[in-house]
Amino acid sequence: MSEASVPHLGSLPSRLTRLYGGLALYGLGIGLQVRSGLGNGPWDTFHQGLGRHLGLSIGTVIIGVGALVMLLWIPMRQRPGVGTISNVIFVGLFADAALFALPASGHWALSWLYLALALVSIALATVLYIGAGMGPGPRDGLMTGLVRLGLSLRLGRFLIEVTVLAAGWLLGGTVGVGTLVFALAIGPLTQLFARRFPLT
Repeated sequence: MSEASVPHLGSLPSRLTRLYGGLALYGLGIGLQVRSGLGNGPWDTFHQGLGRHLGLSIGTVIIGVGALVMLLWIPMRQRPGVGTISNVIFVGLFADAALFALPASGHWALSWLYLALALVSIALATVLYIGAGMGPGPRDGLMTGLVRLGLSLRLGRFLIEVTVLAAGWLLGGTVGVGTLVFALAIGPLTQLFARRFPLT
């Protein structure tokens, strides 16, 4: 996709700022939610559980899983962009940096503050990096690929997230009230930020 074909998205420096700002916020949000100890989102439950079994950091697993998920794009004829490759690499790096910098929560009030900040960070991050128009994240592309194969978006997302959540829980990833709060709140929050930072 050329710069000229998407003039409504703004200049290239503006789009790159949205992209990498969004990826940094996404990694921060993951770190905050993991540090809350209240329960992770489905994918990060899987990343955390797999990391515990492999002896790897959650960020390293995010990068590895993202790369493997992109291989599933091939039969679905999905095409990655700069944003897709950047998502694979940088979200994991930023998540590990956040986990290194953030102190563990030793009090319920701090845990809930972490969770609230995580939800805001991830919702805003999603709007920013998608709004950059430089390619979906690998997991987003997997869902849209399933839609192209005939599943509804809602069903495709449900099947993927239930599968990775169950696998993550079995692997020892943290599931709790934060997982439920994430599931209920992330959609409305993302929609709220989309009004302030339009996707197109």
